[in-house]
Amino acid sequence: MRIAVTGSIANDHLMTFPGRFADQLVADQLHTVSLSFLVDNLEIRRGGVGANIAFGMGQLGARPILVGSAGEDFAEYRAWLDRHGVDTSHVHISDVLHTARFVCTTDTDQNQIGSFYAGAMSEARLIEIQRIAEQVGGLDLVCIGADDPEAMTRHTEECRARGIRFAADFSQQIARMDGQEIRGLVEGATYLFSNEYEKELIETKTGWTDAEILGNVETRVTTLGKRGVRIDRQGQEPIEVPVPAEERKADPTGVGDAFRAGFMSGLSWGVSLERAAQVGCMLATLVIETVGTQEYELHRSHFMERYTKAYGEDAASEVKQFLA
Repeated sequence: MRIAVTGSIANDHLMTFPGRFADQLVADQLHTVSLSFLVDNLEIRRGGVGANIAFGMGQLGARPILVGSAGEDFAEYRAWLDRHGVDTSHVHISDVLHTARFVCTTDTDQNQIGSFYAGAMSEARLIEIQRIAEQVGGLDLVCIGADDPEAMTRHTEECRARGIRFAADFSQQIARMDGQEIRGLVEGATYLFSNEYEKELIETKTGWTDAEILGNVETRVTTLGKRGVRIDRQGQEPIEVPVPAEERKADPTGVGDAFRAGFMSGLSWGVSLERAAQVGCMLATLVIETVGTQEYELHRSHFMERYTKAYGEDAASEVKQFLA
């Protein structure tokens, strides 16, 4: 099963200030702030929704096709993804813009000051899904993740027009979209991904009820945090999958992307929706135990040991052949 993942590709520059931002602010001078912070640490991490999902699928051996836009500074990042099982040959490279970048400083109170530079991400709207499908011998599913909003709309419309199955996964971009835009991204989706809060926001903005949304998509997948995930299909009983026990909680960033990576890897293997969700929950647990969205290591024996403990021998027997 060939799965393409569209979405942002970004570098995160994370810094730590050994003080409190609040101590540097003068109440009656906030209209003319001019501050510079000497920071202690700088960590440069790979990120972006599309790249995070593709990385997780690559770790599981699903060989995803990453579709997105980056700058000429993408070479090192590309090599990293290639080494971890991601097909990056269809990433658009901008001639004039840098790869998207998030720059953030965190103080001792965990307050943050950050900026996001979209850069080359804005050129994702130039990518044609059909051209990629022709080059790879067809696509079975396209996951349309958070990206340049115009690119998300174009990819969705193209998939719908050409009969390519797609998953709607707009996550962070839902905040800037109105009801009409969201309806356009949802209608006809094979899968609709969201967390619990986004689920309610989708219904509020579109004016659609839960039943009406299920009438517009085949499968609705809602992550519920520590309570796991719920899968709904029209006229069928919901599937609920718990999460494995955590060994520690280091950083929740990228957990949702990891779940999607595991879930879609399961789809590519042809296992049931329940098994796919279990794989997604297991991968998400590894990410929450690690600082950074692509810093975890997936060792097959360790993965299956924890998966078996969480979901039982029968479930493990259906999954382990794909991780051999």
